[in-house]
Formats: sequence, structure tokens, C-alpha cells
Amino acid sequence: MSFVARRMAALSTVIIILAAGAGGAFAQKKYDTGATDTEIKIGNIMPYSGPASAYGTNGRKINFISYDDGYSPPKAVEQARKLVEGDEVLLIFAPLGTASNSAIQKYMNAKKVPQLFVQSGATKWNDPLNFPWTMGWQPSYQSEGRIYAKHILKEKPGGRIAILYQNDDYGKDYLKGLKDGLGDKAASMIVAEDAYEIAEPTIDTHIVKMKSLNADVFVDIATPKFAAQAIKKVAEIGWKPLHILNSISASIGAVIQPAGFENAQGIVSVAYLMDPLDPQWRAAPGMKAFDEFLAKYFPEGNRADSLVVTGYNAAQTLAQVLKQCGDDLTRENVMKQAANLKDFRTANLLPGITMNTSPIDFALIKQMQLRRFKDERWELFGPMLSAEVGG
Repeated sequence: MSFVARRMAALSTVIIILAAGAGGAFAQKKYDTGATDTEIKIGNIMPYSGPASAYGTNGRKINFISYDDGYSPPKAVEQARKLVEGDEVLLIFAPLGTASNSAIQKYMNAKKVPQLFVQSGATKWNDPLNFPWTMGWQPSYQSEGRIYAKHILKEKPGGRIAILYQNDDYGKDYLKGLKDGLGDKAASMIVAEDAYEIAEPTIDTHIVKMKSLNADVFVDIATPKFAAQAIKKVAEIGWKPLHILNSISASIGAVIQPAGFENAQGIVSVAYLMDPLDPQWRAAPGMKAFDEFLAKYFPEGNRADSLVVTGYNAAQTLAQVLKQCGDDLTRENVMKQAANLKDFRTANLLPGITMNTSPIDFALIKQMQLRRFKDERWELFGPMLSAEVGG
């Protein structure tokens, strides 16, 4: 089973199990297309194939319909139309990818169908004024980039920074956050901004170039396939920079282990969810619940793959929204409830993090903590950090 398939197994199963108690004491039931007394149709778009395939992990039956877009924006548009106009889903949940979701955003908002808990940290998902039917789930890339900038300024105030980033909105969003965080020091500290295309078979030449510029800070803004390549190549050529890895590629199972534990020592990233491999969470109620869920419903799930725990927690968030909807399962009420989460915690959020949304603030998770890779796991360090960026 692919990483994407494992994540989607977690997503679909959690929604089905957790939404089982979503009934409410409403005098009048209200439904839109995709919802009935007995069923809720939920759509999903995920890159089961293509360069990003490493990602694809209420008293009513949940009919969960998921299609492959191959990490292709035109294909994502085709699949969104199929889900909305053909399958007639109530909403599209957790579609993955910045470019793919950018391609369907205007369509979803024109159709007034929720594009809910997008699996991308692009800042544009927090724009309720212009796109009231689109909401992200994870912290924004710009927020994460600002946190890395703060860390660099503390650890390497005179550093020479080389940045590898994917040449699309995802990569550019991280880049903007990093530069904003560096402020007027960005121009003097950044010695390379190297963009790679997703069609490139390898990013080795980019890494060699960065080392040749005597950079001592490497900011790695890459999806799992390329992040694993970068970790291997940095070690192979004997380059020893402060290596900062964007959180979307921090999965031990999907990235670090394939790249080699010995090659990943000292890499810095951020976290907002508990790492199932971190022994400090072993006795935490939320981790016990996660483990019990895997044992009962998803025994083949890989605890080392952070995409599985991400899928589990994203699905819990949707289950909470459906519970709050009760018997008013209209698309309008789905968005109203998603924009009315108050101090909500999924099972595996780090202590101190809660989800809060409002009609003018669609950002669910606004805090993160730095972590460093040591031996065969991530170790958290420093305080909980916030670097909020509005829509």
C-alpha cells in the first residue's frame, strides 16, 4: 500500500468511525446535495500517482469518494467537477497540494461547495473575505518560514543561506515567510535561491551548487521525494550546513528513513502534532487512542509515517464539524461550523495548541515548536512559537 493510500485509509476510516455520533436534537432536518438521513457523501482529491505520491496517507453512513489527480492542476479541476457535478458530494475534504487546490479554488467557491481542510499550508487558504468556501488545516507556510528565520538569526546571525524550493506557489509561500522573517538581513544573508521543477528527476546539481557558494545554512523547501534526495546528497558531498527541513517532508517513514538516519542527524524542522515515535507521548491519552485506532481499524498503518497521524487528526477535525452540524447538513452550515471551532483539540496536537476559527479567521493551527533530529527520532526543543500571517 502506498504512503498516499495509507493516509487515505486513515482519513476515511476516522471519518466513518468518529462521525457515527454526529446526530443532533434539531426539530427540523435540513440537507443539501450530498446529505440525507442515511448518508453523507464526502469527496477527496489526492496524488496517488506522480511526483507527490508520498502524501497519499454522525449516525449516517459516510460515502468517502477519492480520486487521483496525479499532482496535476488540470486533472484536479477535472476531478473536482466529477465529485461536485457527477457524484454530488456535500463537500470536498482534505484535497492535497497547493497547485491543485489553487486550480479548483475559484470553481469550488463559485459552486458554493466547501473545499475543507486543504492539505497544504499556503497562506491563501485563510482568505474568508474572497474565498469563504475554502479553508486550510495545517499551519501556514509563511508562518513556518518566519519561525525558521528567527531560528537562523539566533543560531547563525552572520550565516550564508542557501534555499532550495519547489518552483510553484508552495515553494514561493515558504520563501516569502522566510524573507519576511529575516527582514532587512535577507539581502545580505541569502546567497542562493535555487528553484527546482517537479519534473526534474534529481536535485543533486542544485545541492552541489549551494555547497560551492560556501553556504552554512541550507533551507530545504521540498516535497518528500526531493527532500530525501537532498538529505542524501548533502551527506554524500560532505557539506555540513545548519539544515532546515520544511515540516511537510519531516516524516520519518516517508523521508528520513529512506534517506538514511545517519544522514539526517541535526536537521531542524517544526512540529504541531505529537510524533508517534517520541517516547514522551507513549502514555498520553491521545496517543493511546491513536494506537488503539490503528490496532483495531488500520493494523497495517505505519506509526513512523507522520502522514498517517496527520490524516487521523484532520479527519477528527471534520468529524467535529459534522457533529456541530447536527441535522443541518447544508453546505452553508458546514462552513459556518468549520468557522466556529472553539478551543478544539484533536487527539495528537502538541500540548498548548488548540484550534480556534471565526468568520474572519480561517487559520486552524497557529503555533508550532522547533525540533531536531537525533539518532532515530525527532526531539522537540525551545518554547511553543507563533508567527501568524493573515489572509
